[in-house]
This record gives sequence, structure tokens and C-alpha cells, in this order.
Amino acid sequence: MSLLRVGVAQTDVRLGDREGNYRRTAEMLADRWLPSETETAVVLPEIWDVGYVIDSPGTYGDTDASQAAAFLGSLARKHNCWFVGGSVLAVTDEGAFNRAMAVAPDGAYVAHYDKAHLISLMDEDKYLVPGNKRSLFNIGGTRAAMAICYDLRFCEWLRLYATEGAQVLFISAEWPKSRVDHWRVLLQARAIEDMMYVVGCNRVGTSNGTEFGGHSMVVDPWGEILYEGGDAEDFAFVEFDVEKTEKARSFLQVLSARRPELYVENLR
Repeated sequence: MSLLRVGVAQTDVRLGDREGNYRRTAEMLADRWLPSETETAVVLPEIWDVGYVIDSPGTYGDTDASQAAAFLGSLARKHNCWFVGGSVLAVTDEGAFNRAMAVAPDGAYVAHYDKAHLISLMDEDKYLVPGNKRSLFNIGGTRAAMAICYDLRFCEWLRLYATEGAQVLFISAEWPKSRVDHWRVLLQARAIEDMMYVVGCNRVGTSNGTEFGGHSMVVDPWGEILYEGGDAEDFAFVEFDVEKTEKARSFLQVLSARRPELYVENLR
């Protein structure tokens, strides 16, 4: 067996209040933390540091995500865990990005992913720069990948993670309650079609008149829901055997049966 434990931190997010959001995250871990010998990765929602104040990156942005990296690094060392996902409003010389992060138990900032698909309903295309690279990294012996919210609707993008060996996909989101049924179905669909674990962490609460839906989920490679949150703040641990990914792929052989030469022509 190759066990991984995930801690899904379904939180509310205070607009523009970095210190308040940091404090709430630290308090939730202090209150709910359960020590374990199993490798553990904690997942946070999308733009958990300041919320959707993307129209003011000069005021609310985090230069190169350095503040978030330092804060999560300190928590990672304290609890001996990974942090995966939980995107922040990162500002670089190229502009502002919706950036997910991976921080190791020793506090090292080991990988990041910039949201590739920007949603016009949230004005992301006006204020943010789209990412153009996937992000794969190892959590112990587990091959892990990151995506953010709207990326979930783009199966062809996430399929590439599966073909590159990802066993677990982590998705951070601020998905509205009005479309939370889409969120639930799409998480299961991505898990089933790519035969990998999918861990989705969605925020709760209301900002600027939009209510966010929660219902964070952990789904196994056969589409079974191992955990589903409600519509209030929650923190839950879920442990699973990552080898189930390889067993599922060996049994059904979906990835090896692909005919990508047919798809490229028809997708352009």
C-alpha cells in the first residue's frame, strides 16, 4: 500500500484581509489537526489569501507569492505536512497571476501552477495573466498535479496530467453555489475519465453578492466519493491508497487505448 492523507480546509475568505485569512487558516489547523505517520497534504481554496480583489493587485497582490510561501512554510514545518493548492493573488514582473502553490513539510516552496483558463464572469481575463504550463511534483512516492477552479471544465487540459503520470489532482476553487451541481459532477467525471484521485477544495461564504458553494470533495479513480463537505466551514482528513490509481489504469487501460492522432485534427 502507498497511503496519502489529505486535509481539506473548506474555509470562508475575507475580501482583502490577508492577515485575517492567515489567522483563520492557522486557527483551523490548530483546532482540527490530528497527527499521523502518513504523508499528509492540506488543501486550501482558491485565492484564500485575499479573495477576489483581483482588480487591485497593486494593493492586495503578493509579490512572487513570497508572503504566502513564508506563512505556509511555517505551518508546514509546525504540522509536518504539505500544502497543495490554495491559490493566491501573485504579482510578478509579468503581471498578476492566480497562482496555486506546493509547499513541502520542511517549508520549501517546491512548485506552483498559474491558472490557465481565466473566467470572464469573474473578470479574470481583464486583470490576470493566464498561465501556460502544467505543474507536476512528488509528494513522497505520489505523483501530484494542481489546477484551479475553471480549469475543471477543460478535460483536454487535465487529461495531459494523467498521461504524464499524475495519480492525484488537487483543485482549489471559488465555485458559486448556483452551479455547485456542476462542480460535483465534473470532479467525479475528471476522476473517472483520467482514473486518478481528485481532491477539490471549494470555499464557502459570500463575497460581492456571490454565494460560494462548498461541497469540497475527494473522489477515487472509480468515481466513488470518499468525502463531501457541506456549505459551511469544515476541515476533514481523508486517507487513501494511491496504488488504486495504477490498478484502475491497468485494469481498464483507458490511457493506453487513446488515439491522440485523431483528436488533434478535430480539436483545432
